[in-house]
Amino acid sequence: MKLPQAYKNLKITLSAFLVLLAFSCKSTKSVIASGEASNKLSAKQVIKQHQKNDADFKTLQAKVKIDITQNQKEQGSTFNIRIEKDKVIWLSAKLGLARMMITPERVSFYNKLDNQYFDGDYKLLSDFVGVDLDFTKVQNILLGQTIYNLKDEPHKVEVNENSYALQPKDQNALLELFYLINPSHFKMDSLQLYQQLKRRILQVDYSSYQEVKNQVLPQNIRIIATEDSEQVAITMEFKSVSLNGDVRFPFKIPKGYDEIVIK
Repeated sequence: MKLPQAYKNLKITLSAFLVLLAFSCKSTKSVIASGEASNKLSAKQVIKQHQKNDADFKTLQAKVKIDITQNQKEQGSTFNIRIEKDKVIWLSAKLGLARMMITPERVSFYNKLDNQYFDGDYKLLSDFVGVDLDFTKVQNILLGQTIYNLKDEPHKVEVNENSYALQPKDQNALLELFYLINPSHFKMDSLQLYQQLKRRILQVDYSSYQEVKNQVLPQNIRIIATEDSEQVAITMEFKSVSLNGDVRFPFKIPKGYDEIVIK
């Protein structure tokens, strides 16, 4: 059965809100990727460096301009982002017309333009990207970290166009997973997921990084999500970040809104 358009729009909106966040500010400096990948590094060494460079902060505030292209139509807007690491991810459109709050337990969202809200778990997003998402996976994507624990299974590595191409030694037949790791700062250059049977592809490319208070964070990201013949492309420009300040997460679903129920 063909999914209602409202359901598809919600999937796209929620996925964009969750997957498409990164950070920058005027006082930060771009990270110059001057390192050169070496065939001498083992998979264990690459993994160790990648995990060592996970961003360390308590809170983050930023603005991000998100442009979404679907069916040759492009729309964009600027959002305020606030994060308390490992606890809350909060996103608000201009004038509070739409807000989302993500915790380890729930995904909640409301839209004042449509008088609608969603309040549920991660199943909607997981169905869309073809991966069982949780808070940790979403947060890792925002920080340029691998979505699975690399120590859970053996990996192999090879040099591919000056990136470390990292993948499980035994790929899952239903889900092929590839990471490209930058040799300068050992954050991700790209995340690639393939589901051939379901004709799904998710690719997250990190074209540049920046240094914020000695932390290396994504600066520019492009996401392409494909399912059958449908494709959504998202590009982001990130501005005005600050780390470790006091943050609030105001979120209250207005009365009288219609709940979006996914069956």
